[in-house]
Amino acid sequence: MQYPDIDPVAFHVFSWPVHWYGLMYLVGFMGAWAVLSLRIRSSSRGFTQEQLSDLIFYAAIGAIIGGRMGYVLFYDWDKFAASPILILQTWKGGMSFHGGLLGVLVGMLWCAFSMKKSFLAIVDFIAPAVPIGLGAGRIGNFINGELWGKVTDASWGMVFPVAGPLPRHPSQLYEFALEGVLMFIILWLYSRQPRPLGAVSGLFALCYGIFRFGVEFYRVPDPQLGYIAFGWLTQGQLLTIPLIIAGLLLLGFAYCRKEVQA
Repeated sequence: MQYPDIDPVAFHVFSWPVHWYGLMYLVGFMGAWAVLSLRIRSSSRGFTQEQLSDLIFYAAIGAIIGGRMGYVLFYDWDKFAASPILILQTWKGGMSFHGGLLGVLVGMLWCAFSMKKSFLAIVDFIAPAVPIGLGAGRIGNFINGELWGKVTDASWGMVFPVAGPLPRHPSQLYEFALEGVLMFIILWLYSRQPRPLGAVSGLFALCYGIFRFGVEFYRVPDPQLGYIAFGWLTQGQLLTIPLIIAGLLLLGFAYCRKEVQA
């Protein structure tokens, strides 16, 4: 299959280009707001619409700043140290989920303090909506023609314009399907019933960790890093292992305490 060569610029506002990659972040945040509004209407869960707006605002700030800084620190420090202005060029891609997650958690810590709510209760509340942003971000990667997979003879392999003449796994679409669609379904269905405090957060961390770890076997590692350990582990997999462990611990902690929340 030939990659559908899509212009990464969706449209222009006067002479300013608006990139699909940036629009995908907007889709993610708006989708999260809509889903969480639905959660509040179906059962207040102790949150108001005004508080939801604050949560989305601080989550967006944390995701963008944390995601960019995480990519700089975890994946390409030398390039950005040589030319710091590149840090501002987010429309070209280069966002780290792990950095974005840390940024969101910092934002939620602030919200927990200012709203006088449990940090875990807040994270449990927003977790089912996060896959919307993850899925949208992977579509943005696909449109940018970046983060492609390894060479394959599968019938759905794609020839990416800047990745050579051989068909490759469309790993961005694998991640969209797993981290976006499937994880949203799992978390949405699981969170519809009252669960122990921290259980939804734990399931999110566990699912993302497993899905990301698996897809990395089909994805070409970042060229500036290559394989980090044992000749087959990537940076993404190494950063994901703590998430899997944290997810298991959170689930165990939640069900041992059995402090059920709405």
